[in-house]
Amino acid sequence: MTVSVATLGFPRIGPRRELKHALEAFWSGKTNESELLEAAAGLRTAGWARQKALGTDWLPSNDFSLYDHVLDTSVMLGAIPERYRSADGEAGLATYFAMARGTTGDDHAGCSHGSVTACEMTKWFDTNYHYLVPELAEGQKLALNRLKIVDEYREARAQGYETRPVLLGPVTWLSLAKGRGVDPFDALDEVLGLYAAILGQLAHAGAEWVQIDEPVLVLDLDEKQRRALTRAYARLSRSGPKLMLTTYFGGLGDNLAFAAALPVAGLHIDLVRAPEQLDAVLKAAPRSLLLSLGVVDGRNVWRADLDALLDRIAPIAATRDLVLAPSCSLLHVPVDLALEKKLDAEVTEWLAFAVQKVEELALLKRALNDGRASVSEELARAAQAVANRKASPRVHNPAVRSRVADVTEAMYARATDIAARGAAQAAVLGLPAYPTTTIGSFPQTGEVRNARARFNRGELDAPAYDAFLRAETERTIRWQEEVGLDMLVHGEFERNDMVQYFGEQLAGFAFTTNGWVQSYGSRCVRPPILYGDVSRPQPMTVDWWRYAQSLTEKPVKGMLTGPVTILNWSFVRDDQPRADSCRQIALAIRDEVTDLEAAGCKAIQIDEAALREGLPLRKRDWNAYLAWAVGAFRLSAAGVADATQIHTHMCYSEFNDILPAIGAMDADVISIETARSQMELLEGFAAYRYPGAIGPGVYDIHAPRVPGESEMVALMRLAQAHLRPDQLWVNPDCGLKTRKWEEVKPAIEAMVAAARTLRAA
Repeated sequence: MTVSVATLGFPRIGPRRELKHALEAFWSGKTNESELLEAAAGLRTAGWARQKALGTDWLPSNDFSLYDHVLDTSVMLGAIPERYRSADGEAGLATYFAMARGTTGDDHAGCSHGSVTACEMTKWFDTNYHYLVPELAEGQKLALNRLKIVDEYREARAQGYETRPVLLGPVTWLSLAKGRGVDPFDALDEVLGLYAAILGQLAHAGAEWVQIDEPVLVLDLDEKQRRALTRAYARLSRSGPKLMLTTYFGGLGDNLAFAAALPVAGLHIDLVRAPEQLDAVLKAAPRSLLLSLGVVDGRNVWRADLDALLDRIAPIAATRDLVLAPSCSLLHVPVDLALEKKLDAEVTEWLAFAVQKVEELALLKRALNDGRASVSEELARAAQAVANRKASPRVHNPAVRSRVADVTEAMYARATDIAARGAAQAAVLGLPAYPTTTIGSFPQTGEVRNARARFNRGELDAPAYDAFLRAETERTIRWQEEVGLDMLVHGEFERNDMVQYFGEQLAGFAFTTNGWVQSYGSRCVRPPILYGDVSRPQPMTVDWWRYAQSLTEKPVKGMLTGPVTILNWSFVRDDQPRADSCRQIALAIRDEVTDLEAAGCKAIQIDEAALREGLPLRKRDWNAYLAWAVGAFRLSAAGVADATQIHTHMCYSEFNDILPAIGAMDADVISIETARSQMELLEGFAAYRYPGAIGPGVYDIHAPRVPGESEMVALMRLAQAHLRPDQLWVNPDCGLKTRKWEEVKPAIEAMVAAARTLRAA
């Protein structure tokens, strides 16, 4: 019996975000298409070489993407909405990026599509990765476009790397798709024909195995999906290569017997999210099925307990061949811990990024194939690191735990209901109908980023940096007054990231220099590492709010990130329940909320953009999660008087199935992303009879195009069909940090003009 190592996918962005820089140079017209593709090829080659050198036996190909693997699949299948189709019928890079980012009609990428919005974007299962939602319309015909998956397999093979191509499964792709007047599953046979052709071409190119990802198998499947899976694999198993059916983000649960009976050659299971499923899988899986065990965490950064894993796996490895792998693609973790030169040494010892996780897998393989004695020193060092983390006094703070234990039920509730609070807030704020605001941040220009970098390198002293930030803040306040916004923000120029900024001021967090992960396209984030009990040593935002408010008579929102979002957008400790960590963060944010109110702040926004993405994948687990997640928000927000208006913001998620929980958050105003979906989300809010005010986004800030006043008025007319006029605010979809001022200024001017048009009607 032998044990081998597979990686299901490797970070695409490069160790120092080389993909981001290549994309943005291309989009800005500084480089051409061949230069972009050359940079992408270099990243693929470096990834294969590195994984092979680390001891990977099963290398992935087609795990690389210029923007998003779901979008890649849609384009490959010819699922290109009519609005993106060019006159010559070509579906090249211009069409690809038009779907991803929208167009203004004069993009440097050579696009001739005019001005179009981007495809709808939402979260990939329960991660902070965003995918482009596939669209299928009535009468649409699918046809294979350029087969990137075949090209990249051949590319790797030409360089001496035998790979296992990665293909998003047809049933998962159809489950993620939205039908425009059709049920996406009506296209099943057409899609399966295309998948069979793809697999045939891979076989012709020499591929022996294909990794086919069906994470939908860890969800609650309906009969339509089960029938589709049965039909799909009855057909695809005969199409050429052996199939490694890959599941992740949870356990198979009641889908286990069904999945184990599908006619595939291999099955991958996630033993990090669902370690309890191993025994059941061993009983259900026939001996002929090659098992791939996801034993190291593909979504978090902690070192694995290798001794415990060996104790668990060794008896199995003695009886059957095994593949050891991460629980899922390593897309969700940073590339290499060795790049971290400033991270605290004690914390560093506890961590493993993508490179280190592959090293852990290789070490497990050697221990199982050659005996533990062959790697005894390496295992001893790993065991000591795990023990050191458990014993570290930096992890546990008795004062924090005592404060959490003293929380009472009264601390979760505002004093009066939302209607009474609304009257008190209206008297204080004096806002017009259809009040306008933004979500918080304004453009982080090259000048802002350069000043921050110079300050961090010690080239700019604190007084000079502070003066620069104050000047940016004053300029932004003055412009907001000039353009006529009703509720202002200070612009957040002092903030690097909406989670990192707060984590840096809270006890219990550590931060990286190069710990980047992809959020979408060229957008990368550096999640904080939550390693210990959380507290707030001192106020975090009050001084900046006080300065901004001193510049204007208009109300300025206090801007905070909520406890659930800080939790879900961090690498969270795995030695206690997530709910416990979230309550600790909530108390720290509560302190900040009450300090802002005491300073005179009348409107405080507590962003919970990540509430929905933390929802468990199985509905039976929803209530427990929502109870503590909503409770954490309420705990953070409920310590203020009726006249203090609490805002929250959510974006790029499906909310209709959790609207009662959103209502239970008891925020006075919620702003949400709705521009790409043409206000579709509001149908659910209307049916639920959402009691608070809503700001449905009228400006899609994740694309470079600038919408006009008429477009925004049309969107608000759609909103009026669902909600009362007195409920509606007018705002962008999200913060404006990533946009340019030359885009933001005309868009916000159009937005204010749209609100005035609505008031005049």
